[in-house]
Amino acid sequence: MTVTGSKVAVVSGGAGGIGRAICRSLQREGYLVASLDRQPSENADLDVLVDLADTRSVEASLERVKRTLGPVSALVHAAAATEHATTLDSSPEAFVRVYDVNVGGAVRLTQGLAADLIAARGAIVFITSINAAFGAAGLSAYAASKGGLETLCRTLSMELAPAGVRVNAVAPASIDTPMLQQSFDLKADPAAARQANIARHPLGRLGTPDDVAELVLFLVSGRSAWITGAVFGVDGGASNARR
Repeated sequence: MTVTGSKVAVVSGGAGGIGRAICRSLQREGYLVASLDRQPSENADLDVLVDLADTRSVEASLERVKRTLGPVSALVHAAAATEHATTLDSSPEAFVRVYDVNVGGAVRLTQGLAADLIAARGAIVFITSINAAFGAAGLSAYAASKGGLETLCRTLSMELAPAGVRVNAVAPASIDTPMLQQSFDLKADPAAARQANIARHPLGRLGTPDDVAELVLFLVSGRSAWITGAVFGVDGGASNARR
């Protein structure tokens, strides 16, 4: 049964640290939120398990969202795959898998929701990374995919502007999530790795998922009605210092 009378948002990666915060923020703003992830989310009105690298899986998931919650007016692509490997150490298959989730997933979601978003003159937000602009040794596939996602954002914003759909991206630096902690845990001294990472940010701390979610909420709202094709850093000053 379709729920009527509310705005509907789709958040990919809604079970992750950033995704959960985005779901919470959208719900507080009055959205019904569908989380698309490989695991259930704690903060969604509808959980849909999906493989973003599989076109049929995405299509079926979006049909369920629209059937259950109604037409979608906001899409936030926060899901991300990663691989801890240099370019030379990465297998081509692993590299392509990361790209297919991070960029291919964005394409699949956008195509599947295009009619709804155009009808609503809605908004799309992609979560990218500071690494899209600077690169990241040991995270080659991840950095390359996030660079591709930012280019997709700019291109898609031009293509959808005549229909009134806005497309923007948010590029965080180090956000205190389980995914980030996993990268620290790979080091010989995880605590030292964490402190070294904090020192790279002039504001002297890691970002929080809510730091990202607040900007996402602004970008899907009417308060940002004349903003499209932009990439916004949420990085504690790291992109200026890059230390």
